Amino acid sequence: MLLLINKYLSRSKNPAAGDDKEMPPPPPPPPANGAEREFMCIPGCVPVRVKRGTTTTTTTTTTTARTSRHNFVKSAASGLFPGAQFTNHESLPAMEEAYAEFVAAFPQYAGLAQADAIRDGEYQHLDRHVCLDYTGINLFSHAQMNSSVPSTSATPPASSSGAAWQPPFFDIAYKSTSLRSQVQCGDDVAAASAAGGIGGAVTRRVMASLNIPDDEYAMVCTANRTTAFRLLAESYSFQQHGKRLLTVYDYESEAAGAMAESARRRGAEVMSATFAWPGMRVHAADLRKKLLRGRRRGGGGGHRRGLFVFPLVSRMTGARYPYLWMSAAHEQGWHVALDACALGTKDLDTLGLSLLRPDFIVCNFFKVFGENPSGFAGLFVKKSSLAALERSVIARSIGIVSIVPARRWSLHDGYSTELDPAAAAADDLDTTSSFSGPLSGTLIALTLKNVPEMDAAGEENGHSPEIREADPPPPPPPIMEVECRGLDHADALGLIAIGNRLRCISNWLVVAMQKLRHPQSEQGKALVRVYGPRVKFERGPSLAFNVFDWKGEKVAPPLVQKLADRHNISLTCGFLRHICFSDKYDADRAAVLEHIDGGGKRKDAAGEMGIYVVNASLGFLTNFDDAYRLWAFVAKFLDADFVEKERWRYTALNQKTVEV
Repeated sequence: MLLLINKYLSRSKNPAAGDDKEMPPPPPPPPANGAEREFMCIPGCVPVRVKRGTTTTTTTTTTTARTSRHNFVKSAASGLFPGAQFTNHESLPAMEEAYAEFVAAFPQYAGLAQADAIRDGEYQHLDRHVCLDYTGINLFSHAQMNSSVPSTSATPPASSSGAAWQPPFFDIAYKSTSLRSQVQCGDDVAAASAAGGIGGAVTRRVMASLNIPDDEYAMVCTANRTTAFRLLAESYSFQQHGKRLLTVYDYESEAAGAMAESARRRGAEVMSATFAWPGMRVHAADLRKKLLRGRRRGGGGGHRRGLFVFPLVSRMTGARYPYLWMSAAHEQGWHVALDACALGTKDLDTLGLSLLRPDFIVCNFFKVFGENPSGFAGLFVKKSSLAALERSVIARSIGIVSIVPARRWSLHDGYSTELDPAAAAADDLDTTSSFSGPLSGTLIALTLKNVPEMDAAGEENGHSPEIREADPPPPPPPIMEVECRGLDHADALGLIAIGNRLRCISNWLVVAMQKLRHPQSEQGKALVRVYGPRVKFERGPSLAFNVFDWKGEKVAPPLVQKLADRHNISLTCGFLRHICFSDKYDADRAAVLEHIDGGGKRKDAAGEMGIYVVNASLGFLTNFDDAYRLWAFVAKFLDADFVEKERWRYTALNQKTVEV
């Protein structure tokens, strides 16, 4: 794989030059005799060996794909608001007019009405608030979460009420065990949970939706994404043979930072990829050198270099990275951990991941999109990579969890389990609370009820209990299947439909943001600056941007976020980092980079500079109306007095002055 990268670098521009071409693009068409090239590469996919007899057909397919992508970019760049610039928020086209132009530029979007029908029927709460701050996979729908109808196919145990299996469906309970031990006993746990239990039902449903084979991977549930990263870092064998940690993040990630801290404390050398300004592409030459760093001569008995943590898409800028890097890392002796938290709901169905199986996968799951962010993270461990993990005392207390039935509120004591008095013993046991409330003692009580009683008369007479023929074992309980409508909706739409939907909306939003100009100057200063890829077929469903006033000064991202929330729009903020500038863009370095310190900005521990940005993340339930409402809100900053008006408006409503 690195040979392909070297060939590309030898015939391309400097990778830090800042153009928006993804690395690595497909090689030129093979010669007619097929003797000089045996590989075909589709952008963003995995090179596969093809037969020479099919060379002509394959070349035609690749050319058609290129043409389709070129036409998409052309339609987005020239078909949306051609020649228009908006210098006042009141001059924006109405939503109906903008949507008509949007559908004309992206006719494929009109065929995706099923997603809008699902949203209208199951997620009506999204019409009241625009949610652009979620990344992860949605388990349940809003309608399902607010329903009183049980969402399991099996009858709950007689000793617990059917209400225990209704919304909020589950809580999480912490376990004291190491990651290696949990994976090793995973087969026994899976066999036990197959007979019943909400934890096993949720696990089976998640792995089926993500197309992750349970015979190849074991799923370990953790409290959240950061916990999953820390757990992996504390369990990975960094201390053996001087292993390294290499991450690929163009922003400051709490989870990646926790992993780096743990790895550094355990003696690992921590490295990070760099990203070329302004497109925020991976700096290919730099990453290639780091993958080759510390190369052992003479083999070394199959020892691995370390852990390569790789997201296929940036959660902050939407920049996509080729699968090729995972393959190259594997070939150079790295274990690969795929951060899938920023991927779309069905992105794990892609061909690349069916051919390249990473050693570890991290996914984030929440209950309801736009309302209930509680949930858990899934750490999938490839069973054949178990030897890379060590038993760690620290890892036992980090946050492996079990999925257990949820307790519901009661007028008596706050929660109701409707158990008999045996449940009182659960009060003395160590349970913990999830976002949905304290954990249930249901399973504990069921265990206590199933303990066989001793013959009391025999005990009193000093004799051993009578030996009797054992009763036949009870029949196994029915296999429980949990209805996860959020996953069902994603499965019904599929990878292609979801990808096309987000591609159209995100690229429209990029174009629309660039059409906003301040009226005070002749040429019109741009109101918004977008970081990362601009209009692009392969861009991910995230947008990093900043708002600038008419004097060219940046409006603080937390202020934009706060004002957006007052307009019922949820955004997040982030810090772009590891940015490299070629000579062509060296003048931009001082203009865009900043430290973050006590004056409202922040400087990270490593002393690096970066860019504080506003972020909008789109999900498969995001529609055009959401994007338009964000655009209309940002356009309000064209009014030079907008911030001051908002301050006075808030003061009048609350009868006090509040700093914004």
